[in-house]
Amino acid sequence: MGTMYISLSAVLSITGIILLIVLIILGIRLIELVNNINLLVKDVESKSRSLNNVFDIIDGVGDKFSFVINSAVEAISGFVSRKFKNKEEDENDEKKR
Repeated sequence: MGTMYISLSAVLSITGIILLIVLIILGIRLIELVNNINLLVKDVESKSRSLNNVFDIIDGVGDKFSFVINSAVEAISGFVSRKFKNKEEDENDEKKR
C-alpha cells in the first residue's frame, strides 16, 4: 500500500507539472493574441478617424444642398401664393364693382 501512495503522488506531481507547462504556453499565446488584437483596433481607429473627415465633408455638402433646395422651394411657393393672392384680389375687386 505504501508503494501505491508513492506512485500516486508521483503521477499527480507529473500531471501538475504538465498542466502548469500547458497553462504557461496558453498564457503566452493569449498575450500574443491580445497584442495582435490591440494592433488591429489601433488600425481600425486610425481608419475610422480618416473616414470621419470624409463624413464631415459629406454632411457639410448635404447641409448646403438642403439650404439651397429649401430656399428655392420657399421662393417658388412665395411666387405661387402671390399669384393666387393677386387673382383672388382681382376677383374680389370685380365682385365689388
